[in-house]
Amino acid sequence: MQPISELNLGFRDAESYKTKDNKELLNRLFLRNHTLDDLTDVNKYFMIGEKGTGKTAYAVFCSNNNYQNTHSTIKYIRETEYKKFVEMKTSKHLTLTDYTNVWKVILMLLLSELITEKELKHPFWQRFSKFKALKDSVDEFYYNAFSPEILSAINFAEESSISASILNKNFQLIGSEKNKLEFSETRFQVNLLYIQKHFEDALSSLSLKENYTLFIDGIDVRPYDIKFDDYLDCVKGLGNAIWSLNSDYFGNIKGSKGRLKVVLLIRPDIFNSIGFQNQNSKVRDNSIILDWTTYYNGHRQSDIFHLADKLLSTQQDNSLDVGMAWDYYFPFNTRNVEYKSTGLTSFVSLLRLSLGRPRDILVIISILRENFIENEQKTDERFQEKDLTTAQFTRKYSDYFLGEIKDHLSFYYPSSDYEYFIKFFQYLEGNSRFTYDEFIISYSNFLNFFKSNNIDFPGYCDSPDQFLQFLYEANVIGYVVDTEGKPYFGWCYRERSPSNISPKVKTGVRYDVHYAIKKALDLGKKFKKIR
Repeated sequence: MQPISELNLGFRDAESYKTKDNKELLNRLFLRNHTLDDLTDVNKYFMIGEKGTGKTAYAVFCSNNNYQNTHSTIKYIRETEYKKFVEMKTSKHLTLTDYTNVWKVILMLLLSELITEKELKHPFWQRFSKFKALKDSVDEFYYNAFSPEILSAINFAEESSISASILNKNFQLIGSEKNKLEFSETRFQVNLLYIQKHFEDALSSLSLKENYTLFIDGIDVRPYDIKFDDYLDCVKGLGNAIWSLNSDYFGNIKGSKGRLKVVLLIRPDIFNSIGFQNQNSKVRDNSIILDWTTYYNGHRQSDIFHLADKLLSTQQDNSLDVGMAWDYYFPFNTRNVEYKSTGLTSFVSLLRLSLGRPRDILVIISILRENFIENEQKTDERFQEKDLTTAQFTRKYSDYFLGEIKDHLSFYYPSSDYEYFIKFFQYLEGNSRFTYDEFIISYSNFLNFFKSNNIDFPGYCDSPDQFLQFLYEANVIGYVVDTEGKPYFGWCYRERSPSNISPKVKTGVRYDVHYAIKKALDLGKKFKKIR
């Protein structure tokens, strides 16, 4: 077996696998499961999953490989793109419908560029005159220097009078447009519809033998200087454009074996915020929900265990059966709260620290490896159960976990509200388990802090139940319901399903703070009151 110090655990951010040197590494580590096959379904337009569940990894793998006769590319929305949309909203008085139409042009332009890149080498390509006219128009607009990124594509839609005029000229040359038309910037919406129609005509004229998929990523993070309402308008327009293109246009193109598709990578809470009509149907029929949930007793058969085991086994010189690499590096059984052996293998110990996400497992193993090297452990090339409970490990993992919570909070609220959020846990007086009544008391004391210091309440403090729901959605807490048998533990990431995309926390019951952040929040030992 490879020494621990020589294990290559890859990257936490799958975007890093886009580079040439790292593509092969992802191909080795990647777990090819049913989700990969689901992505080839022409009716799946949304990939829904929490941060760290692998949305980007799937998209990057598909972009790096021609999987099941499908060419794919992934494009990321960055801060500059949001700012550009905000500028356009102000200068051109955009409505939600306008946002949708702008996104349609952008998405079709990016897909056209992908098709051109893959198909231009074929000698028959020139016979598709409408698509050639479209390509010539794009080349003329960008002076033959189009950069296939979202920001560049925005310019084509933004300068609608110029791009529409160029399209009109080139489509006239092939006899597809009879009259020369004049376009004015004051008629932005009309220009946009003209551009959109010519993209549709050009793409419909193709006879493709392979499929083409465009993945859109990057909407899980809202730039700190973009207002939430501006962000949401942009994302709503994108979501509606993807739905409309896929269901109303791409799905109805005739005479082409190859299919076109755009897939949006999106968090469940953001998907819920878009407010689609018939949302439940769209989740069930047109979405892939990334769910790595497993139960302790059957964890050895789960995808997340196979993924973790493959991370270790693919680096060995010899081919190994499933579980052999894991059992070598983690040769212990999990214990229960009384620290008695349970008969469950060591992977359960990592599951307890995680939210059942691949990134959590990767981070845990990476920290263990890092600590192993820092401590110069050379007597045994294996991890021990005590390595998961050291202050060195707990500190690093809690920092990671709190960072994930901070990202979740700052998506909706100013980053300054994070410090106040952390302060709430002081009012639990050391309790990591509490009742609803105890929560109400802690919440009340929390609000008194703001009142006594003349500080405005953060947005998540409009009501105690709203704050409780926020804690639940961030997976900081889970609820506990007592039953005749064992207590039932409800965690948001476990409760989510196609029919329940946005689970609600139960009120009036007991609650547990997630084990991974207890120590970081100084919870788990009840404070002594000073009299």
